[in-house]
Amino acid sequence: MNPIDNATETRLQRGQRALAEIDGEAGEAVVRSLADIAPDFATYLLEFPFGDIYSRPGLSLREREIATIGALCAMGTARPQLEVHIRAGLNVGLTREEIVEILMQMSVYAGFPAALNGLSAAKAVFAALDSENGPDEVGSAQDIS
Repeated sequence: MNPIDNATETRLQRGQRALAEIDGEAGEAVVRSLADIAPDFATYLLEFPFGDIYSRPGLSLREREIATIGALCAMGTARPQLEVHIRAGLNVGLTREEIVEILMQMSVYAGFPAALNGLSAAKAVFAALDSENGPDEVGSAQDIS
């Protein structure tokens, strides 16, 4: 994704573009889920984290997802968001092995329960992906051998 360089693109448009590139259908589902309860919040979600922060220069999307996966795991209270960002990590080039290592690293700073919960979330995402795509797709079980 290009850093903020298009003066004609609004924050919302930039956020929509970033979300599609990072999270694909999973991110779009989150936005759709807010339509009937908090459509303004969906706009804020697109504009600030994705339109402003994810679109900044300085870190690649891959590096941003490493930080995001680590932070969500450490929080210990954001499993749905962690699962979305584990998928996003795979979308932007992380391997399953790298995601497992990120989550294991959290045991040192966030504790074993947080790391165990993160690994459980990763296992669920990997199983769902294998079920959807088959084991030979990108991000499959062979990546962690």
